[in-house]
Amino acid sequence: MPTPTPTLDALTGDYVLDTGRTRIGFVARHALSTRVRGHFDDFEGRAHLDGADPARSHVRLAVRADSIRTGNPRRDEHLCATFLHVPEFPALEFGSTEVRQTGATRFAVTGDLTIRSVTRPVTLDLELTEGGDGHRVGLRGGVTVDRNAWGVNWNAATRFMVSPKVRLELDVALLPLG
Repeated sequence: MPTPTPTLDALTGDYVLDTGRTRIGFVARHALSTRVRGHFDDFEGRAHLDGADPARSHVRLAVRADSIRTGNPRRDEHLCATFLHVPEFPALEFGSTEVRQTGATRFAVTGDLTIRSVTRPVTLDLELTEGGDGHRVGLRGGVTVDRNAWGVNWNAATRFMVSPKVRLELDVALLPLG
């Protein structure tokens, strides 16, 4: 039986991130043509959705930088220490500034992404994948960023060995508050 198309009208309300069903990941290309995939284990977020007027929606997300996981603990330690400088900058944060509906169930969510105390605007392309049943809202999508814009770099060799382009991937589940 096909999954029914989510209806926007039923989504209006306040939500909290369902951390057990949400994945916040990334993909970076290494110079040797391999991809390094990873995700974060510890994060929290809230959203207000307005199905009648999506432009009135907003979202906030905070990710603990030391929860990065790539399947290689040594690499994870290196990323925390030399790329993300976790002791000094323990969180990555996103706060929306604009939400635009770009299709029946597609949205462009623009906001400020802060990494290492550097804040830059990004626009997430998201698709509504689940919702309208009063229990959970699902969104999937992401954005490609240039890590150098946030100073996420180790040394000159890293600039050549690891692509500056990193794909941030979101598979989000939201639960209604209250």
